[in-house]
Amino acid sequence: MSIEAIREEALRRRTFAIISHPDAGKTTLTEKFLLYSGQLTEAGSVKAKRGGKSARSDWMTMEQDRGISIASTVLQFNYQGTIVNLLDTPGHRDFSEDTYRVLSAVDAAIMVLDAAKGIEAQTLKLFEVCRARNMPIITFINKWDRPSLDPLELIDQIEQAIGVQTTPMTWPVGPGGEFEGVINRQNKQFIRFTRTSRGATEAIEETLDLNEINQIESVYLQNALEEVELLDEIGATHDQELFLAGETSPLFVGSALTNFGVRHLLDAVVNFAPSPSDRETDSGALRDIDSPFSAFVFKVQANMDPSHRDRVAFMRINSGYFERGMQVTHQRLQKPFSTKFATTMFGSDRDTADEGYPGDVLGLVNASDLRIGDTLYVGEPVTFPAIPRFEPELFWSARPVDVSKTKQFRKGLDQLDEEGVVQVLRDQDAPTASPVLGAVGQMQFEVFAHRLENEFGAEVDMSPTSWAVARRTDGVTAEKIRQLRGTRVLGSLDGTLFALFDSLGRLTRTMNDNPDWVLERVVETVG
Repeated sequence: MSIEAIREEALRRRTFAIISHPDAGKTTLTEKFLLYSGQLTEAGSVKAKRGGKSARSDWMTMEQDRGISIASTVLQFNYQGTIVNLLDTPGHRDFSEDTYRVLSAVDAAIMVLDAAKGIEAQTLKLFEVCRARNMPIITFINKWDRPSLDPLELIDQIEQAIGVQTTPMTWPVGPGGEFEGVINRQNKQFIRFTRTSRGATEAIEETLDLNEINQIESVYLQNALEEVELLDEIGATHDQELFLAGETSPLFVGSALTNFGVRHLLDAVVNFAPSPSDRETDSGALRDIDSPFSAFVFKVQANMDPSHRDRVAFMRINSGYFERGMQVTHQRLQKPFSTKFATTMFGSDRDTADEGYPGDVLGLVNASDLRIGDTLYVGEPVTFPAIPRFEPELFWSARPVDVSKTKQFRKGLDQLDEEGVVQVLRDQDAPTASPVLGAVGQMQFEVFAHRLENEFGAEVDMSPTSWAVARRTDGVTAEKIRQLRGTRVLGSLDGTLFALFDSLGRLTRTMNDNPDWVLERVVETVG
């Protein structure tokens, strides 16, 4: 494969994630993207009610029962000649660590906000993770067909909460609930709001130019035109360089349920979101996209197909040309690795992938040797930066209810640890001691227990431990920590050492008394 061909194919790729707080309409928007790309002939109900149809991206039984996304999924499709790799992420703060892993594999993100709620405090962590990576963000204010906050208030809230200046591309005409349409600031057009039956087909867009706008008698339209003039005066216009630097965010307004504004947003992904570029390696150097094949694993998921009980490792291609069956090197194990079971992903559905290019996300089926953060390459050795695991905020113990299921319990424990469902923290000096399960949020434990019982046949009894807070540490500090009361040092799967404390007060005193000790947050986020 020539260098020119690889670069040309990379230019056609857009790899992005959708992030939001629960109930903002992220999963609905995901399905509507599939509708507009021709993957669905008619959109169904994405409310995961009993007896109803669930979204293509929500494949796990627990997701369909609760109507929420609790695991990231990959959807690849073609739109206007562009290959789109869409990574749907969990909306709940409890799964922000999974969102972080997904963001390591994408080039941009869409932030979905509920027009009536804006940015909610309990989910700021998800958005702060984007800012920590200087991730280009496109903002979509959803549900404008319902009662909403004032649009100027919303953009102020966004800028104050996450420190990103919004540059509205479409501006609402009329308050939420009395929505008349949007003004497209790029071409100075008014697009009248129309509803589609159950949101099952593409929205009809009645577009009027400036001359026709002036003939419309509408107080809301006149107010919107004045607000657009204000935005022009303060310079709230799109700047591609500032967007790519993560300093500004193009903003769109619409209603995913009725499909209004979905096309504008998907067009923005193609027109604004960056194509894959040279990728930074662990040494700080850049891996050119036309270098020999290289990729890294950002997610591992088992039992996506319950009938086959398989295990899929998701890899993001960073450089070169991938051909199914090619022999690559597994960097961590330093041994050859076969890729003959490579697939493209569409939720839980999959097809054989014969080739891939930078930006593509492919699944490697039954790749039991692969873990999150592993690098695969051809030619000169390369390693991509590790994906850090968050320091746990909750600490529980778990044991099988039926001791005869101990083998299944241990198998599930190892598998779910590798997937990052929870962190299994073990005492490296006492490998037979009972591990401590660490999580960012309570719902991770619920998913852990549900999957152990339903996928591994091991019902578990779980209970909180006395540990209250953890910080990442190193070997030297760990030895000193072990001498203190109310502390314990445990290690995670990737070798990270965590110092556990029985109270925040004890941690604070220890840090104040020993400022040279290594006791640090893994990822600095708010909350």
